[in-house]
Amino acid sequence: MRLAAFTDYGLRVMMHLAGSPGQAVSTGQIAEEFEISQHHLAKVVQDLGRGGFVNSQRGRSGGLQLARPAQTITLGEVVRHLEQRFAMVECLREDGGSCVLKPRCRLKPRLAAAREAFMSELDRSTVADCAWPDDPPQPAG
Repeated sequence: MRLAAFTDYGLRVMMHLAGSPGQAVSTGQIAEEFEISQHHLAKVVQDLGRGGFVNSQRGRSGGLQLARPAQTITLGEVVRHLEQRFAMVECLREDGGSCVLKPRCRLKPRLAAAREAFMSELDRSTVADCAWPDDPPQPAG
């Protein structure tokens, strides 16, 4: 399964915020660190806010913070939220798509089961498990 870049960026935001608990982080900081367009990242952050994953505060001391403790947010719930407008295949779209193979297709239930297995695995990990370290590891020696 391939995740949309939008979801990839959202997971990066969540990882960064989990690695900086209690600290407000700007989208500019995250964009620079992960080499992402700040304009595109702003859209991702807005969607994460709508999903109840992040809070943002404007102003000089503002920035982003997780809306809940990182250990209570599963990767699966974040991916489900961010991927809801991206379907793996046409027939798995929320509106059913316009698949010409209906009603005789036997692929759809298998793809849906694979998607659920993928999400189930993501549900086993939290954002805290994937927290981005504040300081990069120093080389040994």
